[in-house]
Amino acid sequence: MTKTLTLPGFVNAHSHAFQRALRGRVEGDDFWAWREAMLAEAEKLTPERVAELYEATFREMVAAGYTAVGEFHYAGREEAEAAIGAAAAAGIELVLIAVAYARGGLARFRQHSVDAYLEWIAELRARGGEVALAAHSVRACPAEWLEAIGAYARRERLPLHVHAGEQPLEIEECLAEHGCRPVELLDRLGCLGPQTTVVHATHANDAELDLIASSGAAVCLCPTTEANLGDGFPPLAGMVERGIPLCIGSDSNVRIDPLEELRELEGIARRQLLRRNVIPPDALLELGTAGGARSLGLAGWPPITVDLEHRSLAGVAEAEVPAALVFGCGAEVVA
Repeated sequence: MTKTLTLPGFVNAHSHAFQRALRGRVEGDDFWAWREAMLAEAEKLTPERVAELYEATFREMVAAGYTAVGEFHYAGREEAEAAIGAAAAAGIELVLIAVAYARGGLARFRQHSVDAYLEWIAELRARGGEVALAAHSVRACPAEWLEAIGAYARRERLPLHVHAGEQPLEIEECLAEHGCRPVELLDRLGCLGPQTTVVHATHANDAELDLIASSGAAVCLCPTTEANLGDGFPPLAGMVERGIPLCIGSDSNVRIDPLEELRELEGIARRQLLRRNVIPPDALLELGTAGGARSLGLAGWPPITVDLEHRSLAGVAEAEVPAALVFGCGAEVVA
């Protein structure tokens, strides 16, 4: 009989499932060139394509050990319905992170007003299912939208996600428009709090990290995507020192492997601090599971089974399994 270990399932707190179609492609020399390829892919989405592509991507997540996902969705309302159906078909717990988008991007991403966006949220909630709020970014949402969304999230006690600090140009544009950096703007407008997850924060400075920490907000890190896009290294040492809650996401889904995300996260911290064991293995597994669930507002999600007789774990002492999982295994050890 195969020897196995049951663990909490991994929680993917930030996914753009349609971007799985871009895997393996050389899309340009920087983030902004990649973004043009991404927008072209988004333009091709139909409810039928979403149903097919998202189900396949969600099934890959389940096979890799993700049992819950936060899908950061900005591709249209009919496409949102298709995404919900795809998750049900794939057998993954879904939190639909419904995204507010006022300007830029594609016309299909945008709502004509923040009231229209919040009406959509109310409709999704009335139907049941797990829903979270999102402002796409400070580039895509003006100040009045951010203020209204932050107020709604606080009042209704709903998770609020937002991209912030991923690219230097984003910070420069925020300084030019608002006279402050992205995380500072989120704090000023009431968008930072225990219900908030800042996605990436790659270029957050010390003052911004202090704001995230004092507000009780979390940060979602997506190391394989951040590496693929050339985003930079997040200030992990500062996040750990401040006790900022962390979670992981597969983001563009160039790779779907939670253990790889966790391994890269700790690898970044080690290279920054020139020492080992910055985040202990048990803590890494916790942020990859319960940390993501907290970010998405999930009370429960399915477990996974690990094959302890897999060649990557054969002969490993039971006490060393958490470390071996993170540092010596890939998703194929999930039974």
